[in-house]
Amino acid sequence: MAPRVAIVGAGFGGLCMAIQLERAGIRSYTVFEKAGDLGGTWRDNSYPGAGCDIPSHLYSYSFEKYASWTRRYPEQPEILGYLEHCADKYDVRRKIRFSTEVRRAVFDGAQWQISTADGTEAFDVLVMGVGQLNRPRMPDIPGMAEFEGVSFHSARWNHEHDLTGRRVAVIGNGSSAAQLIPRVAERAEHLHVFQRTPNWVIPKPDAAFGPLTRLAFHYVPGLQRAYREWIYRYAEGTLYPALSQGWSVGLLKQRALRHLRDQVPDPALRAKLTPDYPPGCKRVVIDSSFYPALTRPNVSVVTDKIVRVTSKGVETTEGTYEVDTIVYATGFKSTEFLAPMEVVGRDGQTLEERWADGAEAYLGISVPGFPNMFMLYGPNTNLGHNSIVFMIECQVDHVMACLPYLGGSGPIEVRPEVMAAWRRQLDAAMDRMVWGAGCQSWYKTASGRVTNNWPGTTTLYRRLTARPPRPAYRVIGAG
Repeated sequence: MAPRVAIVGAGFGGLCMAIQLERAGIRSYTVFEKAGDLGGTWRDNSYPGAGCDIPSHLYSYSFEKYASWTRRYPEQPEILGYLEHCADKYDVRRKIRFSTEVRRAVFDGAQWQISTADGTEAFDVLVMGVGQLNRPRMPDIPGMAEFEGVSFHSARWNHEHDLTGRRVAVIGNGSSAAQLIPRVAERAEHLHVFQRTPNWVIPKPDAAFGPLTRLAFHYVPGLQRAYREWIYRYAEGTLYPALSQGWSVGLLKQRALRHLRDQVPDPALRAKLTPDYPPGCKRVVIDSSFYPALTRPNVSVVTDKIVRVTSKGVETTEGTYEVDTIVYATGFKSTEFLAPMEVVGRDGQTLEERWADGAEAYLGISVPGFPNMFMLYGPNTNLGHNSIVFMIECQVDHVMACLPYLGGSGPIEVRPEVMAAWRRQLDAAMDRMVWGAGCQSWYKTASGRVTNNWPGTTTLYRRLTARPPRPAYRVIGAG
């Protein structure tokens, strides 16, 4: 008998899991989605200029290559359209329960009891596909509630609020800010960009695919596969060594400094925008319109420390900036995996208790004490150089390989000694990565532990997840 599978989340991860179950003929699954539509982060992040910094032909499933991409780097509407296309083609939309948030998941000794507002249901397998970037992080600035204008987070964009002629503050300057700032600057009377730490920025070689190119991707055998493989190999061979402080780290730095010099002629502004930490310590911004936007006469880059938000604007250590709109481009609660969902494993231990010192999971997928539970895009599986969709597919393949073992003498969980060895290997690998350098980033907990990123190549991750899973897991007795 096929296991009953609960999938939480209908973004890239949850849809991939559902599609592979469907392709395998396993239809005893349910996808729980708290929002009213699918798409995950690509549904939520609809701010002006939202897009991906991974080329479109790689930022897609390997089993559903898509020749209809219109640009080298996809924008949000097109990515969301791709996910909708996949859900419809593989007929998984019928299995998604929209507007249904999983509040609690409890392992009762044999099954997972999944609680929503509609009640509690039992499932044999629990697959978490909620990702790392789904809960907006608002900054802790005094007076935010006193602001009399309009304010919102970039991931909850207020499309009813016209920015034309407005005085706008954008707090934050990461990847989302770099994408939205050029669009806001075109409409605002004046834009103040509040920067705490500058980012390394490299050019984004974006371009539209012409009609002939798109026809070639459709009809020339092997062309799309070869193009995808070339992008993948470039990322592995050139970008990853920069993050592991290898041969290309100087090349990346030179490229970023040349980009800054070419696009920002003012030495004073250039100095504000020059980081004092190694490239890659924080996520590198890939964008070619960000710097030109900062040089516009109606844009100011403010590096003073923010003291408070007032009823009329933003007060810093050096002065007050009156604005009528504040956009918080301050990222996500990335290290709080699966929160606010309560997940209770064997012996009544919660995942929050288990992860008191930071989230961890074997392969980023499995946690001792939480049988038959698997995560997609879990701890230490984010990338700074390649496509997360590749990682998700590796994880889904691993879960699919585990399923045949679940119908035996009881549920399975990863062995504690395997988890301990995995932790040691991760810690050793982290020592050579640039993320440990002196910078703050969403990759780290408050204590400085890197819980989000994968410190190896994606080819290594594919090999590790492709191993037969049985030796790493043990069967636990029911009851």
